[in-house]
Amino acid sequence: MVAATILIVPGLYDSGPLHWQTRWEQRLPQVARVRQQSWSVPIQADWVATLAAQLAAIDGPVVLAAHSLGCITAVHLAAAQGAGQIVGALLVAPADVERDNAPPVIRNFAPIPRVPLPFTSLVVASDDDPYCTLSRSQAFASDWGAKLITLPGAGHINGDSGLGEWEDGLVLLNELVHEAQARIAAG
Repeated sequence: MVAATILIVPGLYDSGPLHWQTRWEQRLPQVARVRQQSWSVPIQADWVATLAAQLAAIDGPVVLAAHSLGCITAVHLAAAQGAGQIVGALLVAPADVERDNAPPVIRNFAPIPRVPLPFTSLVVASDDDPYCTLSRSQAFASDWGAKLITLPGAGHINGDSGLGEWEDGLVLLNELVHEAQARIAAG
C-alpha cells in the first residue's frame, strides 16, 4: 500500500518559521508544501489552480493539512473538481472570507462552498479566532460533513498561538492518515 503524502496548504501570507505547518514540513516524512505565486494578493482561481497543479505532481493518495485561507482554497477545489487523490483533510482555523470585517484582498474567495466534502475531513477551530467565529466554524464543519474539534483560547491556531510543533494536531493528522489508509486498503 502506498503511504499518503501530507500536503501542507498555507493561508494568507504563507506560514512563517514558528507556524506548526512549517514545523511539520521540516519534521514529517513524505510531505509537500503548496507554494502560491502571491501570498499577499491571493486570487481564488490562481490559488485553486496552484493547489491542483501541486496535487497533480504527487503520485498516490494525499491528506491535506490546510490552514486559514488554505482551507477555503481546498474546499473550492473539492467543490469544483471532486476528491481526486485527496483522501482526507485537516482543515485548521478556516478563514471566514464572508465576514463583514474580512480584508478586501480575500473577499474574492467568497462565497465559501457549503457542500459535503468528498473525503474525510476534520475542522479544528478555536473559540476565540479573530478571523472566524466558533459558530461559523461549526456551520462550516456541518455543511462540509466534517468532524469538529474546538480548541479553547488558541486564537487563529497559528505561529502566534504558542502551539510549537502542535503535537495534538499531529495526533489528529495521524488519525486522519490511518483512517484514509484503512479505507484505501479495504478498497
